[in-house]
Amino acid sequence: MAPKKKKKSDTKKKAELQRLQREEEERTRREQEEAKIQAEIEEAARLEKERLEQEMMAKLAAKDRERREAELAELHSLEQKFVTAEQWKIDYREHAKWEHYLSCDENPDPTVLREINTFMSLWREDQNKDIKLVMEKGEQVLNLIEKLQLLLLDASSNQITEKEIVQYQESILELQNMLHEKYNGATEHLLKTACMYEDSETGNMHAVIKDKNVTFCIWVNLKKEVRFESHVFCDAQHGFDLPKSLAVSSVAVRILHTHYDHVSPLWLQCQSVPKLEVLDSKELTQDSKGDVEEPGEEGNKASEDPSMPVEEPSMPAEEKTCGRRKSVVSFQENISSIADVNETGEEAEKKSEILDVSSLSLVQEPLMQEETSEKEEPKPDENIVDLQQFVPVGGVYHIDALQVPYQVKQIKDWSMVELRSVGLEAYPYPPEEAEDGTHPPIEITLRLSDNVMYFTTPVVARWDPAGQQWRTDDISNITYETEKKNITFKMRAFYTVALLQDAHINMPYQGWQLQPTGTDEALLIVTTVFAVIQIQIKGNHCMLSSVVVEEKQVLSHITGKWISPLNLREVLKKAGVNIFPGECSYTYLSLNKKAPIAEAKAYQEMALLASAFAFGRSKWNLEAGQEQVVFKVSEHLKAESVKDKDWSLYLFNGQKAQKLKITESSEAFSEEIEEDSEFHSTIYHMLKDFSSKEAINKVETASFLFIDVVYQLLLTTRVLMYS
Repeated sequence: MAPKKKKKSDTKKKAELQRLQREEEERTRREQEEAKIQAEIEEAARLEKERLEQEMMAKLAAKDRERREAELAELHSLEQKFVTAEQWKIDYREHAKWEHYLSCDENPDPTVLREINTFMSLWREDQNKDIKLVMEKGEQVLNLIEKLQLLLLDASSNQITEKEIVQYQESILELQNMLHEKYNGATEHLLKTACMYEDSETGNMHAVIKDKNVTFCIWVNLKKEVRFESHVFCDAQHGFDLPKSLAVSSVAVRILHTHYDHVSPLWLQCQSVPKLEVLDSKELTQDSKGDVEEPGEEGNKASEDPSMPVEEPSMPAEEKTCGRRKSVVSFQENISSIADVNETGEEAEKKSEILDVSSLSLVQEPLMQEETSEKEEPKPDENIVDLQQFVPVGGVYHIDALQVPYQVKQIKDWSMVELRSVGLEAYPYPPEEAEDGTHPPIEITLRLSDNVMYFTTPVVARWDPAGQQWRTDDISNITYETEKKNITFKMRAFYTVALLQDAHINMPYQGWQLQPTGTDEALLIVTTVFAVIQIQIKGNHCMLSSVVVEEKQVLSHITGKWISPLNLREVLKKAGVNIFPGECSYTYLSLNKKAPIAEAKAYQEMALLASAFAFGRSKWNLEAGQEQVVFKVSEHLKAESVKDKDWSLYLFNGQKAQKLKITESSEAFSEEIEEDSEFHSTIYHMLKDFSSKEAINKVETASFLFIDVVYQLLLTTRVLMYS
């Protein structure tokens, strides 16, 4: 009977399993039907939401089209402040020239050819070779050179002709050459009387003479001691080790450290602010009237139809090419390109009303540049320094071995010396017969200036007069002591050397913020990997407030001085703190380029609004694509810092502004607009919707000079692209 019971039990279990399976299938079917119904409901809701959003966007776009012309006309009236600022600067320069003429100042006007030629002729005829007098006169010469360089840096804004540019360039080169000749003459004079300054301990002559522009170190081997190995100039902390062949020779060693650079090509010394034409509001009205599109639509059209013209002013082909320049490129070639740009601008004015404000310009990055960069270039000599990537910082060190001339002999009351008209003679090392490299190298130790920041080990390069370029070969065994600020290296021969630093070491920026601090006053803060730079703005001047590196304030010698934005740019670059991108900087960095019209118009409006609104970096700017920029904004009428909760995000593409729903802490980027907000043709009108009357009143009454300075700083730092 047991087997029958077992069969009945198995049958019951099988039936139970079948029942459970049927129930599970039924439950699954019901769930699928419910899920399908729910999906249909959700899809219908989504479509309805999209329809409502599209209707709303269409209404907002239509509303924006209706008022676009009026908004751009209102912005145009504010933009006239830039024109007023340009005219003020032109009048100021003319007045300064007239005041200089009336004052009968002994300093010549470097822009007047007759005056500068007379000055150079008189100094050339002056036979006084005292080194201290040469230094005093040298300071005057450096001031003249600086004036000409500043004019060339802002050539288009200064409205100078091509002929005048060439004249200024030639005057700079003549002044630089003459100044170095005078130092050579003073060195020769000092060498002839070296025995009169013999050191009682060593029997040799050594001296250090310095001022704020030059450190002049000279050592003369009078004793010719075979056991001599090295010498350190105590007052300058520069030093050298000599091979034995030189230790027993009649040789002098000069280390002439000029705190300026008169060796590099002139185009590098006079590198003007990169340019980008900015369309006037009237031109934008004509171009895009009735053409306001939904977010993202404009960018999609451009990508779908590559034949569509890019809305940028035309420029000659050579201006669109931005590969690696050779350091031998002459300044004159750059002058020609400036002239080409001016000529092209005249043609463009016939077709459109381009705002004739030269300072409202940035670097252009048209599509042609990308095509050019793709072309194969010949492999460059790796020893030649690319001056677009590395720049000399801290001046130039002229390290020379010199022949010691016949010394003065005292015979009774007479001082006798053999006169020779050969001038200052170099001592050949290594000798011509030893060019196989058997002669030992010269070891040099340089004390780096406290007035310059080297954020990493500097690159030591020598000047090649034949190729007119900096090179890194024939220099070895480089040792950099960060704490002592000493650098030691060996050279195969005596060279003019410089310490170079990556021009983009402080780019891209980690952050930036621009906030008003009072009436026609503001503070610009740029944060880099190594430093935090604070720049105060007041009226028509700006001031380097502080440079903080590793929580310590540095470069105190250039802080606290009210100067022009152009001067500030040069001062910071010479101090090794470069936050001013060059024409080709984007090719050396990994960053997202921005459309010129969006970037330039944003800077323009930010400057107009800077008296009442704070602006700052948004991390979403990197996600927004090339055609538009994203930044933080907050109304700011008090002196206190902006709180995180007070910031709002705005998106701008040059023709349309919108307030974003996302915040800095959102998980993903979205172009969805803030609830109860609208599209506007300008940032100014976008902010007007959420601002107090007091803030708008401050914007409308802001000084045109203050606005211009803010704009110049934004253009030179390019915070929207390089952060």
